[in-house]
Amino acid sequence: MTLTFPDVSISTERLVLRPFEEADIPAYTEMMNDEQITAWTTAPHPYTTADAERWVRGAAPARRSGGRGIALAVTEFLTQRLVGAVQLRDTDWRTRATEAAYVTAPWARGEGYATEALLATAKWLFRDQGFERLELRTPADNTAGQQVAQKTGAISEGVLRNAWIARTRTEDGGWTAIRTDLIVWSLLPEDLEGGAEDLADFGYASFTELS
Repeated sequence: MTLTFPDVSISTERLVLRPFEEADIPAYTEMMNDEQITAWTTAPHPYTTADAERWVRGAAPARRSGGRGIALAVTEFLTQRLVGAVQLRDTDWRTRATEAAYVTAPWARGEGYATEALLATAKWLFRDQGFERLELRTPADNTAGQQVAQKTGAISEGVLRNAWIARTRTEDGGWTAIRTDLIVWSLLPEDLEGGAEDLADFGYASFTELS
């Protein structure tokens, strides 16, 4: 039997993390065309409505049902506006370890949403799902991604040299692939204990299984 995460909604004081819905497709398409997301992820560029439809209708739910992880839309609690996404991937059920990836819409940056969403996911993962390790990998020049990792209390474990292909703008306005290092970070259950004050500040958290 394939081990899977439950179909879940995670709430904080400001955010709701939930499965993707059809209504997310326009906002997700717009978000995924942002230059920072193009630069640091493997998302197609340009990111089309058809790409978003394949993600929302197929790839995102299959991530959970196939036991590989889970993909959650991150929305504002008050407005329901899409502010980003958090994914768990490459999940190892024997060692109870998984890797997190996250993106934030340009308009929502600087509000601490990525840190809040990642911490809420980690708390659910450790306390509700019994996991023992959450790993993050940030490209060497992605300072925003590294700041999020640091703010969650993640520990930098080292560098995977020449391990990632990022994209950078060319003089003619196009994009070209470049190789870069990856910084590896980890978050363990005991690391969250040291961040209890931060968790309280964000009003963490409640979890609702949807099925």
